[in-house]
Amino acid sequence: RDEKLKVLRALRVFNNTDIKKHCVRGQYSAGNIKGESVPGYLDEENANTQSNTETFVALKVDIDNWRWQGVPFYLRTGKRLAKRYSEIVIQFKPVPYSVFPTGSEEGIPPNQLVIRLQPEESIELRIMNKVPGLSEEICLHTVSLELNKRGEERSHGAYEHLFLDIIQNNLTLFMRQDEVEAAWVWCENILNSWDKNFSSLKHYSSGGYGPSNSIA
Repeated sequence: RDEKLKVLRALRVFNNTDIKKHCVRGQYSAGNIKGESVPGYLDEENANTQSNTETFVALKVDIDNWRWQGVPFYLRTGKRLAKRYSEIVIQFKPVPYSVFPTGSEEGIPPNQLVIRLQPEESIELRIMNKVPGLSEEICLHTVSLELNKRGEERSHGAYEHLFLDIIQNNLTLFMRQDEVEAAWVWCENILNSWDKNFSSLKHYSSGGYGPSNSIA
């Protein structure tokens, strides 16, 4: 818990320029999800039609410590998106020079380690591999090596674990007061800047992937 607090305190604080450049806030509008039309945030029943509340946030964050210096963290969360899941994607650095022909100006896609938390827990390693065959031409494609719990007994839900931790007085997964305060100090800087500078909301269609300027 002390280490989590250290990370929060090492988060680089945004100034107004950083917030405009590295933060995107959005609000969902009407759209279509699984073939069904859904209303926009301001069209919901009893909604405040003048509401400036965001339903989507994307951030590019830096951690100023020796371990993570220079590694960008991209955080995205939102409502009424195309899919509902929680995952961590670790994207490996590309090699400076590839001996394999790419056939594309974008080069070879980087390898990724994907840790899926919800709805089904899994760990997936996406790597580039040669397409099998007798052709003399070397063609690469992405191959997934996956570890999941499909077919196994139902695992305990997140809240079941927390309730058991409460009974056993295990505080590992709970936030300490100083951790909560450190998180709010960092977040309030962004929220206050949005309020003072009247940052406009970017609207996105329900069932999409968020505002267009947040998709990298």
